Amino acid sequence: MSCHTRISRAFEGALRLPLAEESGYILFSDCHRGCGNANDNFLKNEYLYLAALSYYFDRGFTCIELGDGDELWENRSMKCIREMHGRCFELLEKYEKSGRMYSIYGNHDLVKKYPGFQKKYFPNQKFYSGIILEDQKNKKDIYLTHGHQSDFFNSALWRLSRFLVRYVWKPLEGLGIPDPTSAAKNNVRKKKSEAILSSWAKENGHILIGGHTHHPMLGSGESPYFNTGSCIHPSGITGIEIRNRCMTLVKWSMSAREDRTLYVRRESMGETVCIDDY
Repeated sequence: MSCHTRISRAFEGALRLPLAEESGYILFSDCHRGCGNANDNFLKNEYLYLAALSYYFDRGFTCIELGDGDELWENRSMKCIREMHGRCFELLEKYEKSGRMYSIYGNHDLVKKYPGFQKKYFPNQKFYSGIILEDQKNKKDIYLTHGHQSDFFNSALWRLSRFLVRYVWKPLEGLGIPDPTSAAKNNVRKKKSEAILSSWAKENGHILIGGHTHHPMLGSGESPYFNTGSCIHPSGITGIEIRNRCMTLVKWSMSAREDRTLYVRRESMGETVCIDDY
């Protein structure tokens, strides 16, 4: 099966949500919430994430997580992740109860697609391979998926990849040796994945937003592929806001005022891109 076929299949029977002028969506990806040990890359940014989620909840946004929310390759237990990041799950459940939370599974949390896993750990939530935001002006729909479908090793061979990460690369990561199979840590694999996702978006005439490579980027008319980035970068977390049928790449980070007090800063990264521009 080709990469393009795998990407297309992610949207077969996809959940469809309305996209109108009054719609507000915040897209985050690749939190990789862990168990609080040395390999838990999310831990250092947890307060930034909580601040961002609170900001968007108070402003009526709908939150969509684009996969790899939990690190279930390095960790076997979902229970320890929930216990470690209880405040995050409480806030996410607050979104769920208000009908404003949707989730896509990625390669590192692909087990969430199985009904048994959902019933045990997420009884009130469903996970999707893809979500389509339907433009109410019939201009251009926005297609959302994780993006691992562009990588044969992390999609078709995900069980082998999980085994290697869990028992080979996780111990080596503690010694400073990065996982060569990861599109986020291997620039060659990253560029290859991005090229495939971009070509699929262009050939199918869709706006495509994904995660997976951890590389935040804005698309264009020539290349309508966007990426949310991740929530585990050392300098902060990134995501994509969708308001008024326009997309803005944003970054949340720690900053200091002139009186040297610290605060959580939200800033836009680049120009806002609107559907009407396509």
